Amino acid sequence: MLKYFSEAFEELKSNVTWPAWAEVQKYTIIVALFSVIFALATWGVDLTFTKVLTGFFNLLKG
Repeated sequence: MLKYFSEAFEELKSNVTWPAWAEVQKYTIIVALFSVIFALATWGVDLTFTKVLTGFFNLLKG
């Protein structure tokens, strides 16, 4: 087990190409904005379906 972690750490140090800090920040902002937009879209669809279904069931009640 110790050998596995030692080799994995060495792999991360020597063979992985890490992005520049500015690139990481840019992609973090993109992901955060997309997450907010997706959350708002999901909320909007949920609100729309809630209103549609409420109206439908109110029609059924008569």
